Amino acid sequence: MSKIAFFCIPAHGHTNPTLAVVKELVRRGNEVRYYSYDSLKEKIQATGAEYISCDSYDNQMNLTPQDGKRIGKDIVFSTEILVKTTLAMDDTIIDELSKWEPDCIVADSVAIWGKLAAYKLSVPFISSTTTFAFNRYSAKIMKQNITQLFTMLFSIPKANKLIKKLQVKGYPVKNVLSILQNDNDTNTIVYTSPEFQPCSDTFSDKYTFVGPSIRTLDYQVIKPQRRTIYISMGTVNNLMEDFYRKCIVALKDSDFDVIMSVGEFIDIEKLGDLPQNFTIAKSVNQIEVLQQVDAFLTHCGMNSVNEALYYKVPLVMFPQTTEQGGVAYRVNELGAGVYLQEDSPEKIKEAIQEVLDNHLYKQSAEEISKGFHRAGGYRLAADKIENLINKRQ
Repeated sequence: MSKIAFFCIPAHGHTNPTLAVVKELVRRGNEVRYYSYDSLKEKIQATGAEYISCDSYDNQMNLTPQDGKRIGKDIVFSTEILVKTTLAMDDTIIDELSKWEPDCIVADSVAIWGKLAAYKLSVPFISSTTTFAFNRYSAKIMKQNITQLFTMLFSIPKANKLIKKLQVKGYPVKNVLSILQNDNDTNTIVYTSPEFQPCSDTFSDKYTFVGPSIRTLDYQVIKPQRRTIYISMGTVNNLMEDFYRKCIVALKDSDFDVIMSVGEFIDIEKLGDLPQNFTIAKSVNQIEVLQQVDAFLTHCGMNSVNEALYYKVPLVMFPQTTEQGGVAYRVNELGAGVYLQEDSPEKIKEAIQEVLDNHLYKQSAEEISKGFHRAGGYRLAADKIENLINKRQ
C-alpha cells in the first residue's frame, strides 16, 4: 500500500476529474489524503480518501465573484493568491507531510503549493492538468490579442518579485513561468484525449493523456422524447442575469425543452415568469443532464466541454475567458460546435437551431467521444501514479 497526497484549488472543474482517480486508488488499497476546501468536502470524502481542510489558509475561498473574473487575466493578482496560499500553508503542510512521508504528491497545475511541497521534500510529483496542456505550439490556440499580450509581458517582472518570497522560504522556484507552465520534464496527467489535445505529439512521454475522468451514475438516465437544450455558464464567471433573460426570450416558443443552470448568486425569481418549456435551477447534476440533451450552450470550461463531448453532445459556444476561448477554438476546429457570435435572442435561437438541424456537429461530437473512451480514463491515471511510485521504490 502506498501513501498518496492530492492537492487542488476550490473549483469543481479542477476537482471533479480527479475524484474517480482517487476512488480507484483507494479501491486498490492505497492510502490517500486530499487537501482541499470545505465546499468540496462531501465530494472528496465520497471517494474514500481522507479529506484535509485548507480553509484556514483561506486566501482563495474569500474571493468574490468579481475577483474570480480576474484570475487568469491578471497574472500579478493570480500570482499573489498562489504565493500567499503557499506561504500560509508552509509550516503546517510541510510538517504534516514530513511526518506522514507520502510516496507521491499529485497536485492540480494551479495548486502550486502541492507542487512546491513535493520539490521541497524531494517526493515524486505528478501534475494534474484539467485544461489543455500548453507549450509554445499548443498555446497558439489561446489567440491573445495584442493588448492582452502586452499586459501579460508587463506583469511578469511584478509577479517575479512575489516569487522571491517563496525562494526565501526554501522553495526551488526560478520565476513565475516555471511554476505555471507545463514542461517536458514533469510527469503530467492531462484529462483529455491525444486527439482532442492540440499538438499532442509535441509533448514528451512524461505526459499521459487519459481522456476525461467521468464519474458514473448508479442509475439509468432516460432520454426525454422532446428535444432538450442545456444552458450553463459554469460555476465561476456566471453572473449573467441579462444573458439568461435573453435565452428565455429566445427559446420560450420553441418546440424543445430547456434546462438552465444559473449559479448560486442569481435570484431565479428576478428572471420573470418562466415559460412552461423551461426548467431553471441554481445547479444541476450535469452528468445526468448531459445524457438527456441534444445540444449544450456553454461557456466552454474544459470540464464542461469534456463531459458534453464524452456523451456526444454538440455545443453552442460562448466563451468568457482566454482559456475558454482556446477550448472553443479546438471544438470549432474539430467541427463539434458553433460559436455564439452575439448574445441577442435572435442569434441564440439561430445558433441552437443550427446545431440541432445540421447532423455534422453531432457526428463530430461522436468521433471525439470515441477518442475519449479509448484514452483509458481514471484507470490509466491511477496506473500512471502507481507506476511512478513503483519506479522510485
